[in-house]
Amino acid sequence: MEWTPDILGKDFLSCSFESAGPDGVVRRATLIRHRAELAAPPHDGPGAGNAPYGAVLFLHGWSDYFFNTELARFWAGQGFDFYALDMHNHGRSLQSDSPGGYVADLTYYDAEINEAMDLIRADRAGSPPGSMTLMGHSTGGLVAALWASRHQGDIQFLVLDSPWLEMHGNSLVRRAVHTMLGPLAKLRPETVLRLPERGFYFRSISSSAEGEWALDEKYRPPMAFPVRAGWLSAIFAGHAQVSHGLNLQMPVLVLTSAASANGMVWQESMRRSDAVLDVGIIALRAMALGRTVTLERIDGGLHDVFLSAPAVRQDAYARLARWICGYMRYRAPQSSAPEHPAREHQPKEHQAKEHQAKEHQQEGDA
Repeated sequence: MEWTPDILGKDFLSCSFESAGPDGVVRRATLIRHRAELAAPPHDGPGAGNAPYGAVLFLHGWSDYFFNTELARFWAGQGFDFYALDMHNHGRSLQSDSPGGYVADLTYYDAEINEAMDLIRADRAGSPPGSMTLMGHSTGGLVAALWASRHQGDIQFLVLDSPWLEMHGNSLVRRAVHTMLGPLAKLRPETVLRLPERGFYFRSISSSAEGEWALDEKYRPPMAFPVRAGWLSAIFAGHAQVSHGLNLQMPVLVLTSAASANGMVWQESMRRSDAVLDVGIIALRAMALGRTVTLERIDGGLHDVFLSAPAVRQDAYARLARWICGYMRYRAPQSSAPEHPAREHQPKEHQAKEHQAKEHQQEGDA
C-alpha cells in the first residue's frame, strides 16, 4: 500500500487498490486518509495526538466523491482517524472504460469496503485500536446500512447523513416501478433511462453556481451520471431490504434535513431543504434500521447536511458531537456487586433495627 499526496492538498493522502467482487470482477477503489495526529486539539475531551478513539470510514453518495475537508477535520478534531472511500466508478476511481456511477448489485461494494477496513487496520497498526465507525451519505448511506447488516461484528457505530433508504412516496410505488423495470434490468442492465434531469442540488452547493463548495465537475457532474436500468434495480432491491428491517445491533445516528423541496422548477426553499429525498419517509425507514437509532432533523439542512449554510452545518456538527460524546466516547463504569446487596438498599431505620436485634441475640447467647 503506497500513500501519495491527494488532490485535497495538505494533510490528505490517498491510495488506490483493487478488489474482486462476488461476481469475480476486479474493481478499482481509492482510499483517502486524514490522520488525527495532524489535527488541532479536539473541540472537547482529551487531546487528539494519539487518536485514542479509533477510525471512521466515510462512503460518498451517487455521482459523487469525497471532497469535504471540513468533515474530515471535524472527526480528526474529535480524536478519530478519518478515511473516505471513493468507490468504484466514482470520483478518483473513475475509469474511461466503465460507466460512471454504475453498479448492478449493491453487494458488489462489499469487497472494496472490506479491503478498505483491512487497509485502515494495517495503517493504524501501533495506534490504540479503538472503535471502527462507518459513515455514509445518501446512496452511500444505503450501502453502509446494508453492509453493516451483513457485517454486524466489524463496526461499532454507524452514522448516516441523509441516507437514501426509500423512494419518494411509499413502498407501493417502488414495488410497481421495480416490477416494470425488472425485465430491462435483467436483459440490458446498462440501458440509460430517459429521466428528467435536475441540477438543483448541484446549484445549491457548487461554488461555480450559487453554493460555497469547490467541486471537480469531472468527478461530480452537475446533472449526475446517467441513470441505468441495472443500477436503479439494485437500489430498489436495497430499499426492499431496508423496508423489512435490518436488525442492526450497533448504535445508529441518522441526520436529515427538517424539510424536503421537490419539483421540476427551482424554488428558493431548495437553499434550505433536501432537494433530493423525501425526508419524511427517510425518517420513517430509519426507525426500522436497528435496536438503537437516534434521529436528528436539521432545520435548514441541505441534502448533505454537512454542506449546508455555515450556521446550519454548525448545528449539525454540534448534534453529531453530542452523539459522539454520548455513544462513541462513553465508557461504562466498572462495577462490582456489593458485599451485601440486600442490605445496600435497605432504609437506615431498618438497618439500625437489624443491628439492635443482632446485639440482643448475642447477649442472649452469652
